[in-house]
Amino acid sequence: TDIFGESVFRKTIYGAKTSVTVALCASLISIFIGVPLGAIAGYFRGTVDEIIVWIYSTLSSIPYILLILAFAVVLRDRTLFGFKLTGMVTVYLAIGLTSWVGICRLIRGEIIKHKDREYVLAARSYGSSNSRIILKQLLPNVFHLVIIDFSLRFVSFIHAEVILSFLGLGEADNPSWGAMINDARIELARGVWWQMAAATVAIFFISLALNIFGDALRDSLDPKLRMQ
Repeated sequence: TDIFGESVFRKTIYGAKTSVTVALCASLISIFIGVPLGAIAGYFRGTVDEIIVWIYSTLSSIPYILLILAFAVVLRDRTLFGFKLTGMVTVYLAIGLTSWVGICRLIRGEIIKHKDREYVLAARSYGSSNSRIILKQLLPNVFHLVIIDFSLRFVSFIHAEVILSFLGLGEADNPSWGAMINDARIELARGVWWQMAAATVAIFFISLALNIFGDALRDSLDPKLRMQ
């Protein structure tokens, strides 16, 4: 137990639930923002492309952690559609709204490469609309990159949640690895080291497992790697 008599093992298990939930919700938010914007920018080009590129270039010029912290502070205790944003909701909104740049840039580049290929020209010759070409032809051919990016960025979202919780901007009502590390600073002076060890070991193993899974998923889904 920690100095307050709470089970460190149970806090570690429930902290995993908090981190995975935040990372999953943030990943879905970033995909729902980045994939459509990247597809629209890559397909239509011109002014639309310039505006979207300017937006994500501006966001990417700001240090990632500072941007997340700024969004977390701004969103904290705000009301959205009659719902008060606190705790876990604030965290995954802050991460999701600031992390779509990478997937947007990736999808934009792939759509630019695919938009003039034969199957797209065939769809145009049949009279397919632009929205149908994007949804039915282009996105299914690049969606393996979305899955790979989802698996690889999942770890970084867990780390972001830990940082926000450590700084007191995360989940307050449920256990969190970041909050455990913050509490462990007080305990270390008293020789209680196992809460710090439990949180850091849990972060290490889940990061290692997800990175191995992401690499295996990339090897199996990326056509270029399968051809080698």
